[in-house]
Amino acid sequence: MRTSIKTSKTLKLAALAVIGAWLPLSTVHAGTVAEKNPVVAPAPEEPFVTGNLTINYETHFISYGQDVWAIGNSWNEWLIHPSLELDFNLGHGLQFYVNTWWDVNDLGVSNIGKYIQEVDVNVGFYYTLDKWKFQLGYGAWNYASQTESVIEGRVTYNDGFWSPFVAIHARPDIGSNIGFDDGIVGQVGIAPSKTWGALTLALPITVSFDSDNYHGGDAGFAYVSAGVAATYAFNKHLALNLGVTYYHTNDSVIPGNPDSDFVTGLAGFSINF
Repeated sequence: MRTSIKTSKTLKLAALAVIGAWLPLSTVHAGTVAEKNPVVAPAPEEPFVTGNLTINYETHFISYGQDVWAIGNSWNEWLIHPSLELDFNLGHGLQFYVNTWWDVNDLGVSNIGKYIQEVDVNVGFYYTLDKWKFQLGYGAWNYASQTESVIEGRVTYNDGFWSPFVAIHARPDIGSNIGFDDGIVGQVGIAPSKTWGALTLALPITVSFDSDNYHGGDAGFAYVSAGVAATYAFNKHLALNLGVTYYHTNDSVIPGNPDSDFVTGLAGFSINF
């Protein structure tokens, strides 16, 4: 009798041990433990340096509403505008940037090098906070045997479509050969955009105001522009750029433009790295 009781107890203990060992395994297979304690892959580390190289063919050189080469409504000239920017990720939404933009054409006698009419160098910071992006920078624009200093600030609200912005462009030192005054340009605008696969369309609209004699005229409303810009990304590194922009400028504020209403165009490509 005692032997039988011991045997029964032994069998019960063995069964309980098997069940106890099986239960955790079945729980893992059911997914409840994995769901409570998921294996999270580390977030990809953002690169310290990113950048882009853009080369555009453009019909005009427009500087804050001024038709620099007085081309007007003609599309008969060629202007090549290469640019290069490097962005340095400083963490916590802060980036340091340095970029350069060139104006290359045969419309004037260059003191820089044959067809290179202007070389601009800009440095500054971007700061991103949620949907807000802030920019503050300094530029040295080199042309006509002089350097024009500029300070630029911009605030953009990236709401996913409209992207409204406010911008200030200040010229504390223009140099001595142009005949314009130091001053400020203020701008407001929107840049709505939509993406379908590799294609992105944007419809930027800008309204701009000058201080007195900034472009050789009065203070006040300077111009309004509205454009259509298309970007087609072949891959994450290479994209095609196309665009047209309509300008209506105020003759009393920007008196040097040959036409107060004109349309510009561009075609080019960008390499992102």
